[in-house]
Amino acid sequence: MQLDHDQLRQLLALLGDSDIQELKLEGDDFRLEVRRNLPAPAPVAVLPSPLPAAVAPAAPVPAAAPAAPSAPPPAAAAARSDLQTISAPMVGTFYRSPAPGEPPFVEVGTRVAVGQPVCILEAMKLMNELETEFSGEVVEILVENGTPVEFGQALMRIRAA
Repeated sequence: MQLDHDQLRQLLALLGDSDIQELKLEGDDFRLEVRRNLPAPAPVAVLPSPLPAAVAPAAPVPAAAPAAPSAPPPAAAAARSDLQTISAPMVGTFYRSPAPGEPPFVEVGTRVAVGQPVCILEAMKLMNELETEFSGEVVEILVENGTPVEFGQALMRIRAA
């Protein structure tokens, strides 16, 4: 099976108008995966070198729709001046505990101190502990365990001590 630039653009346009959340398409010389309306960053295209690199930028077109709903939470945070927000310093996958089966770093109601690890962000197979920059009590955990997060996305809120 062959897939040229125009066919890829048409396919992405059709998917943008549909309610399909995940599509996997494989050919002899390519593999295409598109995910949307999931917490993950939307479409992901893996294309081999026989296809020009210009094909890859076409994939993010449908990504604009899922990004819009994440805008309101920062506005809500601004309304609560007594809370400090811990935000993702990078794109990655959010983990609440140091390893599967272990207890989470923090729960709602946990008191934290400056420099205390509160979660792990996995990026490119590297586990990065995220430490809090202020002390206080965790009042909200805004992200589900194992969920991909974007740069600057609010992860949890802490009432400063």
